Amino acid sequence: MQANSTLAAKVARPAQIASWKHLAGFIAIMAALLVLGLYQQHAGGGSGAGSNQAPGQLASHQYAIPIYLTALVMDWALLYFCWAGVHWHGGNLWDLAGGRWKSWRDVLTDLAILLPFWAVWEGAAYCVHLLLGSGSAKSVDSLLPKSIVEVLVWIATCITAGICEEMAFRGYLQRQIHALTGNIAWAVVLQALVFGIAHGYQGWRNVVVISVLGVLYGALAAWRKNLRVNIISHAGSDIWEGWLKFVVFR
Repeated sequence: MQANSTLAAKVARPAQIASWKHLAGFIAIMAALLVLGLYQQHAGGGSGAGSNQAPGQLASHQYAIPIYLTALVMDWALLYFCWAGVHWHGGNLWDLAGGRWKSWRDVLTDLAILLPFWAVWEGAAYCVHLLLGSGSAKSVDSLLPKSIVEVLVWIATCITAGICEEMAFRGYLQRQIHALTGNIAWAVVLQALVFGIAHGYQGWRNVVVISVLGVLYGALAAWRKNLRVNIISHAGSDIWEGWLKFVVFR
């Protein structure tokens, strides 16, 4: 009887952390980001006379810092939107994060998980990119940081993405979908698809890659019941992919 009660508790549908209307608003925001991303991919390239934008690039490098800052503000705005919904429902920010470190043992445990997870993350990204091949989507390569100031703003943007996007997609959306469907597997997959779609400005191949990585992040969050490793890995991966690996391997 005790074993059956424990099993029921594990599979029971969790309580929602915000209203369903608020979840609908979140989905509407993601739909708007998809439309904006498609527009950016299909808008004129701006590579004609008098333009500094290279062919096949999403934007000229001169707009790198304004784009970083825009992304930074948008991520914090998205987190605020999620927090507001949870707050109105009687929760708080830690309901999104899943808790803080309470001891050095927690820190060491998370670090022990971080390195193998990152290896799996990098391997999955490489394999999916290899499987899909190259495409004609506009690239964001021209926006990668070059100067010291750009690097510093890039790092701040990556840390912001690690905090805000993990709380928004794994802390908020995954838990809301889990509450809606009662199925954690569906919650992991669906939040990953929305996560990928939110990056539609990078082209459909990158949407697929990011969705696969979103599944990994979602599975990790479902296992650990907190976002500590998610946040560190997400921020670190963005810093590595956008700047640090070019420093290491140049």
